Amino acid sequence: MSKNHFETDAIRTQLDRSQFQEHSTPMYLTSSFVFENTEQMRAAFSEENDRNIYSRFSNPNTTEFVDKVVQMEGAEDGYAFATGMAAVFSTFAALLNSGDHIVSARSVFGSTHTLFTTYFPKWNIQTSYFDINKPEEIESLIKPSTKILYAESPTNPGIDIIDLELLGNIAKKHNLLLVIDNCFATPYIQQPIKFGADLVLHSATKLMDGQGRVLGGVVVGKSDLVREIYLFSRNTGPALSPFNAWVLSKSLETLTVRVEKHCENALKLAEFLENHAEVSKVKYPFLKSHPQYKIAKKQMKLGGNIIAIEVKGGLEAGKNFLNAIKMCSLSANLGDTRTIVTHPASTTHSKLSSEEQLAAGITPGLVRISVGLEHVSDIIQDINQAITK
Repeated sequence: MSKNHFETDAIRTQLDRSQFQEHSTPMYLTSSFVFENTEQMRAAFSEENDRNIYSRFSNPNTTEFVDKVVQMEGAEDGYAFATGMAAVFSTFAALLNSGDHIVSARSVFGSTHTLFTTYFPKWNIQTSYFDINKPEEIESLIKPSTKILYAESPTNPGIDIIDLELLGNIAKKHNLLLVIDNCFATPYIQQPIKFGADLVLHSATKLMDGQGRVLGGVVVGKSDLVREIYLFSRNTGPALSPFNAWVLSKSLETLTVRVEKHCENALKLAEFLENHAEVSKVKYPFLKSHPQYKIAKKQMKLGGNIIAIEVKGGLEAGKNFLNAIKMCSLSANLGDTRTIVTHPASTTHSKLSSEEQLAAGITPGLVRISVGLEHVSDIIQDINQAITK
């Protein structure tokens, strides 16, 4: 484990320089790699050496990106994917067998929910959901066939917080694998492995890139588990492209300064909206009004860049709010330099039934705000004029 500070490792964890002695890591845009002789090639395929063979298996740029995330999360090993959802699917698919069972927080990303309810049952893999606000019910859902305990924290889009230490203790007690989606927090704000997580997932598309440019995903954690995920992914092909890996590795060099500014802006906007006459509720982890404020302060360094608000007037008010936005972006992404507003009930979670939306904490007037890096007064002005229109 490095003795350097987080931001130093983010910048200084790099590949060995080539014969050209470049200061910044170059792109290795190649599909495959060559060998000097048959014995060297045989040893590579037998994994007797760590030579790159094919960029679907490994690539120098992908290796550098993964090494940085492993360092940041305090993990043993990792593997990078083309998207965050490829990371989610491949992790579960590699580690679960027919007949296995998942216990998950109900508040998960819409596509993850679809995996659990539409696709995994085809392979006889079942999921039981627990209410994020009732962690005491988790143990009652565990069966002999349960293999994975899964959660996001903060949740998408309701911005609820789960006690990661509690989940770690439950997983250890029942010999379960604890898998945590840490996308909203980033490893700078929160490191779930410290609380007992076996694997940590990220959609690198979000704050890790931070500028809305490329897609990517990554899983890090215990080396024996990552090995299984690697073997599955090596054969099924969801690998991250070298170009995207290069972009993401460079992006991690500025993760600390970007996230600190995101969080500073988000807290100021949340404090403004908390007193707004047209807003009935504001959820932000570092507001004292947040139901899990004490847990957030225990396990998070900062509050993140995502705010959830309830606009008075329900579904139509939520739509009208988005239509009145001038500067901020209407987009399905988050974690961008640009502030993004989304109405989950009519967009990202629209495929869920009304009952499923409410169970996941998605009310008709809920608006998710991904606070960007613009001047905070300009963000506040645009959000305010859209709410009061």
